[in-house]
Amino acid sequence: MIIKRDRYLNKLISKAGNGLVKVITGVRRCGKSFLLFKIYREWLIANGVSKNDIIELALDEAANAKYRNPLELDKFIRETVSLRNGDGSRRIYIFLDEIQKVSEIQNPYVNDSNAKIGFVDVLLGLMKLDRVDIYVTGSNSKMLSSDILTEFRGRGDEIRVNPLTYAEFYSAFESDKRYAWREYFTYGGMPLVMSMHNHEEKSKYLNDLFSRTYLSDVLERNKIINDKSVLEDLLNIVSSSVGSLTNPKKLSNTFQSVNKAAVSANTISRYLDFFIDAFILSKAYRYDIKGKKYIGTPLKYYFTDVGLRNARLNFRQQEENHIMENIIYNELNVRGFDVDVGSLEYSRLNAERKKVRTRLEIDFVANKASQRYYIQSAFSISGEEKRHREINSLVRVADSFKKIVVIKDSIIPWHDENGILYIGIEDFLLDESAMDL
Repeated sequence: MIIKRDRYLNKLISKAGNGLVKVITGVRRCGKSFLLFKIYREWLIANGVSKNDIIELALDEAANAKYRNPLELDKFIRETVSLRNGDGSRRIYIFLDEIQKVSEIQNPYVNDSNAKIGFVDVLLGLMKLDRVDIYVTGSNSKMLSSDILTEFRGRGDEIRVNPLTYAEFYSAFESDKRYAWREYFTYGGMPLVMSMHNHEEKSKYLNDLFSRTYLSDVLERNKIINDKSVLEDLLNIVSSSVGSLTNPKKLSNTFQSVNKAAVSANTISRYLDFFIDAFILSKAYRYDIKGKKYIGTPLKYYFTDVGLRNARLNFRQQEENHIMENIIYNELNVRGFDVDVGSLEYSRLNAERKKVRTRLEIDFVANKASQRYYIQSAFSISGEEKRHREINSLVRVADSFKKIVVIKDSIIPWHDENGILYIGIEDFLLDESAMDL
């Protein structure tokens, strides 16, 4: 089963030949290698590129172990390019999978113990060859780090790949489409999950990804030796409170009260950043809409994939409203929006007729260039009282940007007297243009 990833395919197409190394990043097992070696390769061939003009090397295969030495890799690529394009008339595409497998070695030509050669040096050198277009994927340690592009000194062009969106998942869902949402909010969008047939297989796969892959990556990259249990407990706590306002101090207090363990707020903050750096978590800051400024803490943490979040809790806490909020956040990120949590303060009279200040929250303030949307995730708006509670913050925003309430139920989209759009979650996720109805 081939799942269309047109968003990323089009990005690769648009960046072809731009003179930069295309660095395909993202959480492990989200489909980076398949995107490059299957989807993009087939597109190139279908559009006239000869198979002979594509150099492919999977560095995680034992047969290619020799090329994990950066000097051997450099020699192989240069010789192959020369053989296939001696006259320099054609563009040669270089695909390198699992580039992090290339070791960093001592420079054998200089007497300096600090002089190292690694894959970044190789790629920066290959960029200088005529009519060569370089693409790399990688996982683990360095390549899961958001600072990898810094090492390319401005000559890397990142394509961030995410787990399947609901639209991608839905298009490939081969069972009764009525059950697609249920499957997605339970097991998420890791591509391999779609080929599995029962809960036991899916649960084991997602749990193994965490314990054997993601945690190992974070421990290895950050040289953490004795705190694996703390990292696991932290993930569990964040999983339980996904979409809730929190901060490292509050999480530290939770460790003290629930786990009877003293873990400082600074340590919690560092460990959360490690998970963000590995694309497992994302965080949304609070933005004061009237004051037009960011508020330090608390903030919200979301999982890159809700199936991974659910697996952390052994599928015990299936609060569809919180999971739905996480899915909306991920969708907005994939669509290219910068996403904040909106905060709005206003004055009201209390029962004693005294003026008090109240702070309301808008789930998401989504910005992209000149576009802005205020979005509320509301599992249900049954009854007028419930609906007015949900839109209380939206109606107090004075500007004219679009305001949207996304609900769980399948409804015909409609606007109320305030111009607020109400739309069902599946319509919102399946049709990007629906935000502008």
